[in-house]
Amino acid sequence: MKSLSEIETTVKRASKAAGFSWGESEEIGKCIRQLEMFGLPGIKHLNSYFLDKEKNTYENLSLINQSNSSSSNPYCPIILGISFLDQLKIVENYEKIYFSNIAYPIIFLSFLSRSSEIIGKKINVKFDEKEILLNLNVNIFSNGFNKQFSEHSNNLEVKFLDNQDNFTDSEWNSLYKLAENTFVEESDSLKQSGAGAGLTDND
Repeated sequence: MKSLSEIETTVKRASKAAGFSWGESEEIGKCIRQLEMFGLPGIKHLNSYFLDKEKNTYENLSLINQSNSSSSNPYCPIILGISFLDQLKIVENYEKIYFSNIAYPIIFLSFLSRSSEIIGKKINVKFDEKEILLNLNVNIFSNGFNKQFSEHSNNLEVKFLDNQDNFTDSEWNSLYKLAENTFVEESDSLKQSGAGAGLTDND
């Protein structure tokens, strides 16, 4: 079994050989490493993309808007992903972002997962009847892990989720009240022996 470090290094070198800059190749290496760590077919789709790239033309989207559509060639998932990372502070102000005509969307998904960590918000992604939750680059949850990921997506939706507790105030208060039973009432002796509460100063 290949280590994650070996995967990242090899992907970075292969990406450079495929025509990307070293900076772009480093980003690709990080993202494919993440996909493989999460059990997703990053290497498989990257290989297919590199082969298709030799005979097909892909659109580079440099400026991301709320709605983005390429009527001719599919968007390159790598340039799109890097642009998304670069413009993250702007695009996160959109409630939803729509993309039409993306090649190898699972590769773009890896950049979105890293974006989730950077902004500290979960990201919900929908494409090809799949709904995927990206959780701060810690894990990826999907209803479609047992299905094949397509090499092309006509419509992809990105939604930033506001951070919210997964419990009610009542549930929290009940648990907190139970935790209060472990609190120790502060006595005079505890005050004197506490940190920084000594009667002498050695400084």
